[in-house]
Amino acid sequence: MKLLLAALALGLATPALAAPPRPAADIERDAARHPAEMVAFAMIKPGSKVADFLPGGGYFTRVFAAAVAPGGSVVAVIPPAAANLDPAAAKAVADMAANKDYGNVSVVPAIGPEMAGSLDVVWTAQNYHDLYAFLPAEAVAGFNKGVFASLKPGGYLIVIDHAAVAGAPPVDTGKALHRIDPARVKADMLATGFVFDGESKLLANSADARTAMVFDPAIRGRTDQFAYRFRKP
Repeated sequence: MKLLLAALALGLATPALAAPPRPAADIERDAARHPAEMVAFAMIKPGSKVADFLPGGGYFTRVFAAAVAPGGSVVAVIPPAAANLDPAAAKAVADMAANKDYGNVSVVPAIGPEMAGSLDVVWTAQNYHDLYAFLPAEAVAGFNKGVFASLKPGGYLIVIDHAAVAGAPPVDTGKALHRIDPARVKADMLATGFVFDGESKLLANSADARTAMVFDPAIRGRTDQFAYRFRKP
């Protein structure tokens, strides 16, 4: 398999192989999303098995595909409801997985029992708030338990999301602002059995009051985001 994701620009690895470059639109987002630093924060390395939950158009899926090579794999998890909401994004990821140069990428509809104890990293970026927006609280808890079960002992869950003000109700804030209180995420994961393992301030922005909807032109692309790493004991 040949896979190069402009590795020099990302600082992920030595570009020893020839393959299609990353899309220009992805590269334009690198300054805001810090892919190399986030890969390091997530403890993703060659040989890792990673699940990218709700990957959007596959920005980080492409990055991970390079970071886990050789020997690793990436599973893009796209539930049918998400595919129906954004069919263009789902198609972009499906097309990537069908490309022989991305032979270590596959697409599945859920993190299921068949994955139990098999993953090194589960990653979800800018969408944990959506679980509360679309699912009852007990279903969110069930999802978290499924993620916990899918990881190997010592495996990591990475949650990145737009920060809401302290104490903000997750359902209302998730629907209206596409944000979530970081403390709620931490509490959820500790209750699931995870150990809080670290955070990155790379995506933080203290100038964001955390009260505007994330698509508001005044703050879009500059929201205050938290990046948490949790470990399965």
